[in-house]
Amino acid sequence: MEKNESELEKRERLRKQLDDFHQWPSKFMFKFILPNLPESLESLRKGFGESASVNQRLSKKGNYVSVTIEEVVPDAESVFERYERAAKVPGIISL
Repeated sequence: MEKNESELEKRERLRKQLDDFHQWPSKFMFKFILPNLPESLESLRKGFGESASVNQRLSKKGNYVSVTIEEVVPDAESVFERYERAAKVPGIISL
């Protein structure tokens, strides 16, 4: 990645990588770590469609939860949209 790469250039580079790797529509796997709070999990879940598969795994002490969501998305832009919605959840880490 170039040091002076703009956000738009970065997004376009990532879009090309997604388009090169996937044939849309495609099942896409999203991974997150977030605080184990019901409101955080609910906020994250709302950013995905009804048909999305959601798997959760608690951390050793139970303070955090690892969430894997699989959903069929129509294009790379839909992947970006879901990550942008998820980024609004307090304390979330997108993997």
